[in-house]
Parts: sequence; C-alpha cells; structure tokens
Amino acid sequence: MSTTSHLRSLNINNINPHVKEAKYAVRGELAIKSEEYRAQLKKKQSSHQAGGPPTPPDEQSLPFDSVISANIGNPQQLDQKPITFFRQVLSLLENPTLLSNPSVLQSSFGYPSDVISRAEFLHQECHSVGAYSASQGVPAIRQSVAKFIEQRDGGYPADPKDIYLSAGASSGVNTLMHVICASPQTGVLVPIPQYPLYTATLSLLDATCVPYYLDESNEWGTSLDTIKQSYSRAKSQGTDVRAIVVINPGNPTGASLTSDNIKSIIDFAAQEHLVILADEVYQTNIFLGEFTSFKKALRQLQSAHPSKYDNVELASLHSCSKGMVGECGHRAGYFELVGFDSEVQAQIYKFVSIMLCPPVIGQCLVDCMVNPPQPGDPSFQIYDEEYNGIKHDLRERAEALYDAFKQMEGVEIASPPQGSMYLFPRITLPSRAVDEAKKLGRKPDELYCLRLLERTGICVVPGEGFGQEPGTLHFRTTFLAPGTDWVGRMVDFHKSFLDEWR
Repeated sequence: MSTTSHLRSLNINNINPHVKEAKYAVRGELAIKSEEYRAQLKKKQSSHQAGGPPTPPDEQSLPFDSVISANIGNPQQLDQKPITFFRQVLSLLENPTLLSNPSVLQSSFGYPSDVISRAEFLHQECHSVGAYSASQGVPAIRQSVAKFIEQRDGGYPADPKDIYLSAGASSGVNTLMHVICASPQTGVLVPIPQYPLYTATLSLLDATCVPYYLDESNEWGTSLDTIKQSYSRAKSQGTDVRAIVVINPGNPTGASLTSDNIKSIIDFAAQEHLVILADEVYQTNIFLGEFTSFKKALRQLQSAHPSKYDNVELASLHSCSKGMVGECGHRAGYFELVGFDSEVQAQIYKFVSIMLCPPVIGQCLVDCMVNPPQPGDPSFQIYDEEYNGIKHDLRERAEALYDAFKQMEGVEIASPPQGSMYLFPRITLPSRAVDEAKKLGRKPDELYCLRLLERTGICVVPGEGFGQEPGTLHFRTTFLAPGTDWVGRMVDFHKSFLDEWR
C-alpha cells in the first residue's frame, strides 16, 4: 500500500548527511521548547484578556509566567532599547520621501540635523535600500569602516578594498570557511568551548575540526602549548591544518585576551602558515582590561620585526548584533582581510557575489555603528547616554549573576565577568542525577538545563553544545535579561534540583 512518504523525493535517509551531522545548540531542542512555552503563555494571556473560555487544563500547568531566553545573545528580544540615532537614520532611508521636508522632520518629529544629513548621505550613496549594492558592499560605507579600524587601532591604516560588508559576522565566517576548506582533510583549529557556528560549518563542509581546549583554571585563557599540541597531533594524523579560530572576547566564556596572548598566537600562525580567523564581535563588550584587535597586534609585530610577519593571513570579523548596538535582526557586519593572496581574494569576491550583496539597510546600520555621533553633534548627548547606559546595565547584570553563581552549591565560575554577553559556570551534579540522565539518554548538563526550563521558564544552553573538557559539566547563560527576578528563580531551582537528587 503506497503512502505519501513513498511519493516524496526526500526523506531523512537520503538528504545531505553533513546537514544531519551539524549541531547548533543555541537554537536546539531547549530553544524550541522555550518558544512553545512562550506561545502557550501568550495564548493563555490573550484568552484571559478577551474574556474567552478558560484555558484547557493541560495548558494551565506551567509553573512560571514568563520565558527568559538566556540561551542566545539577542539583546533586543530581552528589552534592550535600540540606539535612537541608528533607528532615526534607518527610518529615513526606508522612507526617503520624508527627506524632502527636513524642516518638518526637525520641528514636528524631533529629528536632529545630523540624523537628516547622515540619511541624505547614505541615500545618495545607496540610491535606495531596496536596490542591490556592490557585492562587497557600498563603497562609501566600506570607507567608513576603514576609518573606524584606523582610529580603533591607533593609526594603522585600513584599505576599503580589503573590507567586505556581510549579513552579520556569521555570513563572513561561512564565506571564509568555504574558501579555506578544500577537502575532508582540511583542518581548522577551534577553541573549546566555542560558539557552535564553527563546528557546525565545518560539519556542513565535511572538513575537520581540530579542537584546542581553553584553560578554565586560568580564567579560560588561551594556552599556546595546548594549541601546539593539538596542531601537532592533527598533523601527525594526516590533517592539513590551515587556519586557527580565535574568539576575543570569548563566547561562551567571556574571557578577554591580552595583547601578549594575541601576539603569541600570531607568532605561531606565522611559523605554521595558518590563516587567523579573529572573531571580534564582542570588542565593545569589555568589562576588565581593554580590547586589542588582532589587526593592531599584527601591525605592531610587523613594525618591530620587518619581513617576519609579512605573509600572515588575517581575517577579522565584527558585527552590529552585539555590543551596545544589539541589532541582531538587521543582519549586519563586516570582515577585513589582511595579507591574503590577490588571486584568493578574487575568489572570495566571487563567492560573496554569488549571494549578490548583504542587506543594504544593514550596511547603512554598519555605517552608523562605525561612525556614530561625535561630541558637539546634535545627537551626541542622547547617543552617549543610551550607549553608556546599556553598557552600565550589562555590567551590573553580569556582576549580579556572577555573585549569585558564587553562592550556589556545586557551581564554580572561572573569573569575574571580563567581556562579551555570557557566563559559563561549571556545575557538579549529584551522582543520582547523572545516572538519571544516562537512563534518559541525555547528558547530565542537558538534563539540568531541561529541568531548569520546565520549572522556571529560563532557557540556557548545556555546556555540551559548546564543547567542554571530558568529565566536566557547564551551561552558558546570557546576562541580557532585565531585572533580577529571574536570577532568583535560577538560584531557587538549583537548590531544589540538588536536594531532589542527593
């Protein structure tokens, strides 16, 4: 007897096996379940407000009244307000007829003159945000990015021809990995724990992840000896190790590298002819110390040691999704290439051109991010208040969560919050809980996070989703959610979970 499944071309056994192999924990089972809970709560609330029939009993059982999506760095979902200057500029670009009467914009709608002039400039350069741009991005915006990089790095110049605007940093990673990964034997050194974009992309490309473990006992520091050991082991097994990924500040660890750390990695990459992929999307999320870019460190080494580092290949990535900007939904970012062969760079251009161009409204947002209002500009005061207010709130929440973890039994946290948007605490669970997880076919940290979601509505990500040293358990949480009520929920849950399984 035939069924519809027999009439379909695709089934789970004949699709691309590399898609099935790829894992992306931050949008996995727990995230899906959290959205189901959110919809259930919304339905119950809507029914109550409309005076409709009671919610069925099976939908009244949730022991919480809100879902906290602490699983992903999505600031505006968790009530971070957009920067006014950015949104005002974008609103005029989306509806450029408003620019025909700037006096009304100022007098009736409160649009400052610098907002209007920026929108006019970008509209002139883009012609329309509804039109394709050059594949590499609008030239004038790439020029703005180059100026930003030069100012950030203390005067070391950047060339717009080496800058590629992208649909977020993830798109840039995808582009670069496609060019680097030539065969299953191609290897890329990836920090563990890591943002699962890297391992997932390597799985999709049927390439080899070469893990190097970060040192939890040393505030999640990067050990050059560990990197060398991982590299040598992979080479001895026939892997063609071509690149090293460094996430700074770290995701999920929040660790921030010193200038000396960065230079030691560059030195190793120079010796072994490795491409450096520097994921620097959290460069403004620094709480301790200061951010040093790989580009700046490389230029300093090149100045101090002429010719030694001339052939280092560096790709640096940045994004509008993180920091105080938090515009994840606009999918905007860029990457800069340094030291790449011109023929390889031509192939990178060809690859991005296949996708035509990144979202043009997102490109305009990049321009706002890298060239925000300056002192003396009409929009500067409110921009400065908003930007620093967000930064202050993030740090305050990070410290509150860190203090809570320090007081929780069986929870260890490697260091005070240093940067990014996350904490990655280590947890020790009772043996009975570990045994229960095995019975259910789950990892112990996965069971812990699942129960946390079911009982509190807080969605975090098990450490297994980022990779962790064998025999250790962790979870990653953002500290983006406003208020402290949810932290109290987490503390209470943790105590009850331990008591349940002692």
